Amino acid sequence: MDVLSSPFIIPVVGTVFGTVMVAVIVWTVFWYKVRERELQVHQEMRIREMEHQRRMKELELEIEKTRTSQTSRQAGAA
Repeated sequence: MDVLSSPFIIPVVGTVFGTVMVAVIVWTVFWYKVRERELQVHQEMRIREMEHQRRMKELELEIEKTRTSQTSRQAGAA
């Protein structure tokens, strides 16, 4: 008797295939959720980086204004 012609092979193969199919579906959904979260984190990091750069530019302008005012005061006092 051949193993492939056995009447018990179809339920076994069906069970294994069904289990593998469910595992692949769960893994795919999990992977997409992880990827979505990763993209969200990258977007948040980019937004924070842009806000940080904006604050640094504002601070540089404030420092430059302070230097200019101190220089004009020193020139006016002399």
